[in-house]
Amino acid sequence: MTTTALSSDTPAAAGYAPRAAIADRAWGDAPSARYSAIAERFRPVFAAIRAGAPEREQTHRLPQAELHRLRDLGLTRLRLPRELGGEDLTLPELFSLLIELSEGDPNVTNALRSHFGLTEELLEQPAGEWRDGWLARIAAGALTGSGFSEVGDNTLGQHSTTVVRQGDHYVVNGTKFYTTGSLLSEWIHISASTEQGEPIGALVPFPSEGLEIVDDWDGFGQQLSASGTARFDNVVLQADHVKPYAGRFGYSVGFYQLVHLAELSGIGRAASRELAERVAARKRVYGGRSNARSSEDPQVLEVVGRVRAAAHAAGVITLDAARALERAHHAKHLPPEQRQAVYDEAEIEVSQAVTTVTDLILDATARLFDALGASSAQRSQALDRHWRNARTISSHNPRIYHTRIVGDFAVNGTPPPVRAGVGLPPGPAAVA
Repeated sequence: MTTTALSSDTPAAAGYAPRAAIADRAWGDAPSARYSAIAERFRPVFAAIRAGAPEREQTHRLPQAELHRLRDLGLTRLRLPRELGGEDLTLPELFSLLIELSEGDPNVTNALRSHFGLTEELLEQPAGEWRDGWLARIAAGALTGSGFSEVGDNTLGQHSTTVVRQGDHYVVNGTKFYTTGSLLSEWIHISASTEQGEPIGALVPFPSEGLEIVDDWDGFGQQLSASGTARFDNVVLQADHVKPYAGRFGYSVGFYQLVHLAELSGIGRAASRELAERVAARKRVYGGRSNARSSEDPQVLEVVGRVRAAAHAAGVITLDAARALERAHHAKHLPPEQRQAVYDEAEIEVSQAVTTVTDLILDATARLFDALGASSAQRSQALDRHWRNARTISSHNPRIYHTRIVGDFAVNGTPPPVRAGVGLPPGPAAVA
């Protein structure tokens, strides 16, 4: 976590800071002068979330209470303008908070990913009855989960899930997977196709008659973000539940990816913190290898230092990419060609960060075991959750493609591709 500097006459500055306070320092500059005052409201909850993370992991208890506590404190509306009860938070401020939250539990951050994405989308829309109504719902505490991905043979850009108009209402039918956060929310933000095959978006209330959400995600990581199946069987929507536009906001690909990088950066901080605590407490030594306690063993301290340095670098890189997204957010009043150039640059900056941050955290969460004994592999220690979560998060949007996109931009000036998502290629030309 980023904290304000300590004055030289405080006990902490004189070398008497508690170990936990030391661990919260030296993560880089705060994203703004006001950041610490805003973050301080949430830090006790972040700490409680961190303390309960191993138990939730081992008992498979979804973090619904934790998510709702953060909502009640106002975290989910911080990007809103002050007149709607928000703080008009900048994107670097938001992503710095998400790093701190992810240090506690990246599952909670991942469950909020779609919510913050919808909020950003609404903020990018022109004022109007539909947009303003949904901003008001978020201001009142509405939480939204994800319903975009499908498994099966749907063509890229098309959906087997349909939203069809019937008189004065709409009906949803279909199945979604990777519905992250939906089981913990009141609304599911979905993409679908109309009867004519045109793209359409909607928000589906949960619970609804005909809607079933199943916690059947069986990944070895990211186990508690409720990323399983949602089934829609003639679910009725009112007209104001259907989006009057089909597209996403211009920097949406980079935004959603950067949430994952914030999660990875937080995982790195958590791994660093837990490793340092265990090394400090360790009393046993290895005969014939080192007679020094781990806390004084240079080789062990080097491992601890490398893990912490990786976490530090990941956070700095992530927040620098957040500044590129902030520039994109302020570009909506530019002429279209200039605006798109800012969007492209922001996405390249995020893509440049993906492979580096992923490599840093995957290495750090595997390397930390080098500084500990075999007891660190016990399930009760739950240290493996850091690598499992990092590896799973890193697999959502394969980093090899980000690296190739950056290389193509550097060599040929090729802008990042517009189309996102997963599906079958639309035709032979796309395969070639």
